[in-house]
Amino acid sequence: MKFPQPKTLLEISQLINCSYVGDADFPVLGMNEIHVVEPGDIVFVDHPKYYDKALESAATIVLINKEVECPKGKALLVSDDPFRDFNKLSNHFRPFQASNKQISDSAKIGEGTIIQPNTFIGNNVVIGKNCVIHSNVSIYDDAVIGDNVTIHAGTVLGGNAFYYKKRPEGFDRLLSCGRVVIEDNVDIGSNCTIDKGVTGDTTIKEGTKIDNIVQIGHDTVIGRKCLLASHVGIAGCVIVEDEVTMWGQVGVTSGITIGAKAIISAKSGVSKSLEGGKSYFGVPAADFRSKYKEIASIKKIPEILDLLKSQFKV
Repeated sequence: MKFPQPKTLLEISQLINCSYVGDADFPVLGMNEIHVVEPGDIVFVDHPKYYDKALESAATIVLINKEVECPKGKALLVSDDPFRDFNKLSNHFRPFQASNKQISDSAKIGEGTIIQPNTFIGNNVVIGKNCVIHSNVSIYDDAVIGDNVTIHAGTVLGGNAFYYKKRPEGFDRLLSCGRVVIEDNVDIGSNCTIDKGVTGDTTIKEGTKIDNIVQIGHDTVIGRKCLLASHVGIAGCVIVEDEVTMWGQVGVTSGITIGAKAIISAKSGVSKSLEGGKSYFGVPAADFRSKYKEIASIKKIPEILDLLKSQFKV
């Protein structure tokens, strides 16, 4: 997320009431999670295990819970609770805005687009030309939808990321202030949920087709011309490259990449990145042919046991 106007290190430190290391006029342009940070961004880190990753990232401002040696060309914001203060910044720069209308006055809807009854369209939503948005769809604030998109009934675009910090008193949610971006010629089935990014975008690229009851987590990018069948569940921060096919009930863990033109068979569980151009099956998902050879071997175990019993007269 980029701020409406550039800020200084001093201004940000005053907003969250913390100390800083660096020039008071050091420019601060936005804030993002570590996988999407750019120069000028704030990234937060609150565990020593991840200090180096944050300090060596593209972010030039690190919101951290300990004063450490500051890399050249960067600045620190030193807080006793970076998670809390990252939320403060999210709430300051992109606060929740209630809407009392079914279609917000600030929404922009292109020529030829049809909006069916009982659909909610939030603040600053942009919808392109010749789309069909069926009944009871909810499109949260700041979503961007391209041309020739079809969204079927009951789908929700822009729900919060499933991102929590465990505290002694319970779970503390990381506020979501990113967007959902749907490119041209995408079809989305009924009762799907596509969560917005924490600070960046969850993106569905051009020509992808999504079946009913599919869940896509925060900050995930689905490539061009992908096919996602019913009950697919994809966690946050996943990259699915172009022309990937996932059949029913495929589950994908967070933070991995699935290569272009991969095919994943039904009920598979994807626990690590997969190379493109291959077919996969199983839990954990592996090469299709190898997995079926394993299953065939397992089926032979009773026969082998019977043979061993007869040989050794057990």
